[in-house]
Amino acid sequence: MRLFRIPGFFLLSFLFFLYACSTTKKVVPVTVSAVDTPVAKIFMQPITSTSTDSAKNDEFLVQLLQQYPAYFDSVLAHKKDWNVQVIYTQVNRNASGKPQLNHYYFNVNPQQYFYPASTVKFPVALLALQKLNELNNPGVNKNTAMITGVATASQTPVYNDPTSPDGHPSIAQYIKKVLLVSDNDAFNRLYEFSGQDYINSSLHKMGYGDAQILHRLQIMLPEKENRQTNPIDFYSGDSLIYHQPAQNNTAVYEKRTDTMGNGYYTGGVLINEPMNFSKKNRMALEDLHRILISLVFPEAVPPRQRFNITDDDRRFVLKHMSELPAESSNPPYNADTAQWWPAYCKFLMMGSENKAWPQGIRIFNKTGDAYGQMVDIAYVADYDKGVEFFLSAVIYCNSDGILNDDKYDYSTIGLPFMKHLGQVIYDYELKRKKIYPPDLSGLRFTYDGN
Repeated sequence: MRLFRIPGFFLLSFLFFLYACSTTKKVVPVTVSAVDTPVAKIFMQPITSTSTDSAKNDEFLVQLLQQYPAYFDSVLAHKKDWNVQVIYTQVNRNASGKPQLNHYYFNVNPQQYFYPASTVKFPVALLALQKLNELNNPGVNKNTAMITGVATASQTPVYNDPTSPDGHPSIAQYIKKVLLVSDNDAFNRLYEFSGQDYINSSLHKMGYGDAQILHRLQIMLPEKENRQTNPIDFYSGDSLIYHQPAQNNTAVYEKRTDTMGNGYYTGGVLINEPMNFSKKNRMALEDLHRILISLVFPEAVPPRQRFNITDDDRRFVLKHMSELPAESSNPPYNADTAQWWPAYCKFLMMGSENKAWPQGIRIFNKTGDAYGQMVDIAYVADYDKGVEFFLSAVIYCNSDGILNDDKYDYSTIGLPFMKHLGQVIYDYELKRKKIYPPDLSGLRFTYDGN
């Protein structure tokens, strides 16, 4: 085992992180002058955070939500039933521009299971780039033609991709599809390339020990077949550069008893008991939030939590996380703005709005919704007004408690909550005084469809 000497800067950063995450700390509450006034008067005084029922709560966020009863009264009343969890991270720059982070929590409990849905696509995309880098094969990169074969009857092949400029599938094209429109098949191909064992062992080594990414999305396969992943070949023209044989993960994972709902449908029959999620994907909101921070500000997390990707890869991911479907000609999502509207997959701040994108703002995020769960992890940047913050949230939108009945409350509970939460935090950030304004020029990108 290699031992590293920890420089004083990292030691101080670590001690600061422990202080910021403690259950008692000074925070800044908000008092507003009217119920739905978007720009509030702000008064500051030190208060303490609280922790009940193993959930982390900062009184700052509780008071902030309480100032907007028209938006959040139901959320506050049903925070346990709806498993509402929120993490808000303030970014304060020092004189040299380095970020200092303050984390605030509302009802965050890693022991309270929620189905992470498509948010797992984000770390899997990063791990696919990491695995490519670790192959150390100069002929294989994210743009190399990638042909997926089959080794079992349930597997499906991929030989071409009509959405790419050269007609070939590639890691880069799959990641674009995942980040722009949350394409399920694209995720499955990244899952098959990385392999179940590599995904989980890598996350565990990075400190995300509770994570379990166990299955493909949208297609229902037995546990055994999700452990098996396809053979994959990388080509340059007609020349085979690298062959990855089919894989079978035999690792044993922690047994779980995760359940959701009061009942569920299977084969058209209602089963009046909670649905078993113990073999489905699991990832805590705080882990997803931390992974996003590690991408935007790698230096803000310990070295072991930084993905082993190049700076070009990092900027590639950030670009397509913030790109709007209407700005993408590759894949050609800009050809169908009715299906892929500007705010598609931008839950926080935008909800389900289908209107012109606000000038100067970019949201670097990954959303997910399935089985009544709605999740979004986001870094918001306003280049014109010098605003930046991280915000992640999950809410369970299933008032009848029945799963697989296609009667979820996304439009009436989930999307309004996400929209108002993002807007309230953004409005607070507009008024929050910062000693050193951020230089966000490094996060500006030119998009394919511009």
